[in-house]
Order: sequence, then C-alpha cells, then structure tokens
Amino acid sequence: MSHELIAAVDLGSNSFRLIVGRVEGNQIYAQDNLKEAVRLAAGLSGDRLLDIGSQARGLSALRKFGERLRGFGRESVRAVATNTLRVAKNATSFLNQAEEALGFPIEVISGREEARLIYLGVAHSLPDPAHKQLVFDIGGGSTEFIIGRSFDPIVLESLYMGCVSYSLRYFPDGRIDWQSMREAELAALRELEAIVRIYREVGWDFAVASSGSAKAILEILELNGFSIGGITREGLALLRAELVRAGHTSRLTLEGLRSDRQPVLPGGFAIMSAVAEAFDLERIDFSDGALRLGVLYDLLGRHAHHDQRDATAEAFMRRYQVDVRQARRVTTTAQTLLEQAMPAALDPDDIDRRFLGWAGQLHEIGLSVAHASYHKHSAYILENADMPGFSRMDQTRLAMLALAHRGKLERVRALAEDERDWLLILCLRLAVILHRTRDDELMNGLALQRLRKGFVVGMSEEHLRDRPLTSALLEEEARQWALVGVPVRFRVERTKPVAIGDE
Repeated sequence: MSHELIAAVDLGSNSFRLIVGRVEGNQIYAQDNLKEAVRLAAGLSGDRLLDIGSQARGLSALRKFGERLRGFGRESVRAVATNTLRVAKNATSFLNQAEEALGFPIEVISGREEARLIYLGVAHSLPDPAHKQLVFDIGGGSTEFIIGRSFDPIVLESLYMGCVSYSLRYFPDGRIDWQSMREAELAALRELEAIVRIYREVGWDFAVASSGSAKAILEILELNGFSIGGITREGLALLRAELVRAGHTSRLTLEGLRSDRQPVLPGGFAIMSAVAEAFDLERIDFSDGALRLGVLYDLLGRHAHHDQRDATAEAFMRRYQVDVRQARRVTTTAQTLLEQAMPAALDPDDIDRRFLGWAGQLHEIGLSVAHASYHKHSAYILENADMPGFSRMDQTRLAMLALAHRGKLERVRALAEDERDWLLILCLRLAVILHRTRDDELMNGLALQRLRKGFVVGMSEEHLRDRPLTSALLEEEARQWALVGVPVRFRVERTKPVAIGDE
C-alpha cells in the first residue's frame, strides 16, 4: 500500500470535512483537507426533520468533495455520518441524495463507534500515546468521551449535547447572559453525571480535547492572553466573562474567532466549561487528531487485514459462548456456495463474502438468550449492541441475515434490499440445514448456480438417501423460497459424501 491515497469524509452535525491521506508503511500523512460549515444540526426541527436549507448546504458540500474524490476506488474512501443523521427521521432520503452527490456510500455510525474512531485519530496524533488519556470531542450534536491507553480505548461514551444544539437551545438568536450561560453549563453537568463516577474510577494521566470547538476555544484563549499552553480553568473563566459582557455573538470581537464558529461558540463553551468542572480538569491539551483521522487509520487497518470488525466478531463469539466449530462449518459451507454462484466472492476481501462470514460466525448468538426463536434474539443483539467497526447499516444487514437464516422468509421480504442479500440468505440457510447434525460431513458435488431468475442447488443422492430430516428440510426450503417469489430447484445427482479434510 506504499504511497497509496485514501480518504475519509466526516458528515458532522456542524461541519462536513474531507481528508485525503498518503499512506507510507503504517503511517498516514495528510495531503489535502476540505471543510464546509454546513451546520446540519441547526436545520433539525423539533420533530427531528432536517429542513430543506440544511440539506441543500450538505449536498453542496458533498458535491465539492465528490469532485475531489474522482478517480478514487470505492475501497479507498470511507464516509461516516454522526449524531444529526443518527436522529433525523428523514435521514434516509437525505442520505440517498448525499451518496449520489459524493459518489460513495455513507455509513451512519453509532455514538460509541464515533467515540472509538475519535480516539483512534487522537491516539495517532499524540507524541506518546502509551499514557492513559481522557479524550473528549465536542461535536455539533453530541460529545464523545473516551479513556484509552496506546491505541486501545478502555471506556467509551457518547452524550447528546453539542455546540450547535446547545447554542440553539440556550442562546437563541445569539443572545448571551449569565443566566443562560449557567443554565447551559448545568444542563451539561446533568448529562455528565451519568459517566463521571465510572470515568474517575478508571482514571487518566491527562486530558485531551479534539475537533472544532476545542480548537476554536484554545485559539481564542491563547490569542487573547486568557491562557498559555492549553485550555485552563482560569482561561475559561475569563472567556465566560467576555462572552457575557458582549451579550450577543454578533458583538464578539475576540482575536482568533472565525465567522463560521461565532454562532456556535456559546454552546461549545458551556460544554467545555462543564467538562472541566465535572472532571476537575485544571488543564486540557488539544489534539488535531479527530474522527476523520481515526476513519483513515481504521480504513488503513482494513487494507492491512487488521479489520476491527473481525476482532468484534471474535469478541462476540466469546461473549455469547458460540459453538465455534459449528460456526466454522456453517461459514465454510456458506462461503463455498457463494463462490460458486458469485465468482467475485473468491476474493477474500469481497464485502459480500465478508458479511456472509460474519453472519456465519454470529447467527447463533441468540442461543445465549433462549433456544426458542433464537434467530430473533440473534437479530436483536446484532441490531442493537455496540459493535466496534460496524456501522449502523452494517449491523442492520447482519441482523437481517441472522433473522433470515431459519424460519419463514416472508418476515425478511421487506428487509432484503437487493438480489445479493437474497443470495447470501440462501447460502446461509443451506449451510445451516446441511450442518443441522453439527458434524463435519460435506457433500461431494454440492453446487449452487444462479440463474436469471432463481437458483439451482446440486445435491448428492447418496448423501440424502439416509437423511430423511435433511430431505424434509430441503423440501420445506423450496416452499419458503416459492412463497417470496424466488424459485430454488434442487437437482439430485449420484455422488459420494466426503468429510472435511479428506483428499
């Protein structure tokens, strides 16, 4: 991957950002940066709908980014969306337009996944990440908190408070006074109560803030002589007095205050002040590393086959006490069938092959809850658990595969988005049926062929002859597929069964 270019796009609640990085060995060097002040969260109505203006600003920014990214391969770009698009009811319609404008898929990530990626970016920008550090990032709609050591997070949390949302709520029309400032700070302190105790128990060596609000506050403090070498409690007290004295964001004349940051400074300041108070921080350092840099390093890890999603799948298998041998059997058979029907899946990095692999590993995690309807429990866990490395769309797809691996297909008719999903479902269902006895025996001659409409599955007559359960399950399988309008025909041939590992 030496000298390859990769890119990350961050659809934040305040700004959209693009970073292009040059890969040299295991390091990434920034080659280009673009930033657009979209203020997406400001366009979120009380009933959680994005207004036309904020959507237009976002699409305009993404068209610019799309021009810069022309010529990049899909595997070299990762775009992530954060809090506002996590909560907006019309996020899906906006994202469809956004992906067309950008030219690449966009993942909506969970708050804790955002925190993990932020920490990864900050850790790679620290001179010595081996210390234990408290990292926090004040975004437009949420603030993420992480304690980590080296490149590994220890605790992660995302709270629903951000510079845009707090500025709109507590400083309407830009008005600032002592009462509104203290109300905003107290609101942030109430949010922080949920995490302060456990974070203090874990402990940290020093505190680091990242991203736009922290950078703006640091520059204002230093350029106006309020503090030297970092964000300090004393400097924040002086800045609070200056904000209240001005009385309105339009009357602020602070050195270093950019026009795009001016409307959201009061909300960002209130959160920063509350964090310093809640965690008793006399000094906070700043890091240029942030979400977009973390996305780049996570993308680099995927290229180098150190994918966080693989680690998460393995961790879930341990946590939910999955029968590892059965998971391996099902995964191997399902991927073999997929390769036959879709030659692109012969590539170990093919994304559909990888999803089928994760689904094969995790389809039985619901057994840890109950055997009855365990596939529904599996789907619920995969849809709702914090799964580092997986986006919300990733988790939805995994949950759909887990739900569909047994039982009635009609329940997932509306969930399977395209033909590839149906193919993965078929491969997984067949693998589960063929390994119902949880042994290592495979069919010689087992084959899956995709037709213009439907599929043909080649089976072994000798294998089926003394397996009435498998035969009955396959007959029911054909009926299930017919009910959803996908014909699956089983062709029985004379071959002999072989065991895994036989020559």
